[in-house]
Amino acid sequence: MQIGQPLTINLACTGVIPTRALSPHVPMTHNEIVDDVARCMELGVQMVHLHARDAAGVQTADPERYGRLVESIRALPDGSALIIGVTTSGRDEPSFESRARVLALSGDAKPDMASLTLGSLNFAQAASVNQPDTIRRLAQRMKERAIKPELEVFDIGMANFARVLLKEGLIEAPLYVNVLLGNIAGAQPDLMQLAAILAALPQDSFVSIAGLGRFQLCANGMGILFADGVRVGLEDNVWFDQARTVSASNASLVQRIVDQAELFERPLQSRTALRDRLGLHP
Repeated sequence: MQIGQPLTINLACTGVIPTRALSPHVPMTHNEIVDDVARCMELGVQMVHLHARDAAGVQTADPERYGRLVESIRALPDGSALIIGVTTSGRDEPSFESRARVLALSGDAKPDMASLTLGSLNFAQAASVNQPDTIRRLAQRMKERAIKPELEVFDIGMANFARVLLKEGLIEAPLYVNVLLGNIAGAQPDLMQLAAILAALPQDSFVSIAGLGRFQLCANGMGILFADGVRVGLEDNVWFDQARTVSASNASLVQRIVDQAELFERPLQSRTALRDRLGLHP
């Protein structure tokens, strides 16, 4: 149990799937995303995982939109200390060329981190294809650009692939890992399954736990008890309650984590201390 150790909150505020039809609170536009991040920063969030949307509200890989988001968030109070990550999701476009464009951003538009899913997987109604060569090329490009991978692990095989990439020199410790539980074709929010994944990860891995859909609350609780942090937000779940009667907002989900962390005597990690722990510098 991690009582007494500082907790990290990684906000996944938008994602690919959530729409206004699913939730009135999902931020879709540039200003809505920035405003939501600002509100959650006031609650103590130290990291943010960004998905940009185009004018029609559809997930986009357009680096210009990501660059403007990063710049605007950096301009917020203490925004220079916030750890900003961007997606390289292959859910809609699996090619390396499309996914790597966001890694070319520079200056104030350059992200600190970028997501790297460590294998292909099936969601409930679609597949996310991540070929081994594409994963390696993205990892190499991140290393060249001094952008830290935000490793995404959905099952024990992906945890093992982190070891492979580490041995090949494509990623470097300390690793940052999101363990995502509850996907239909992945690990479930079960202590035995989580323990197996944690044991399979390389040493010096900084781990946050996320839960998809109705598993978010349970998985976040496991993160508070057994990991370095949690990932939470509307990307993973648009409902506040298990009965799915109350629409969540990013702020309400973050506030619940803050309240739970206080009960378990886990103070929030400072942004600067987290940067030091992960080897990131403003």
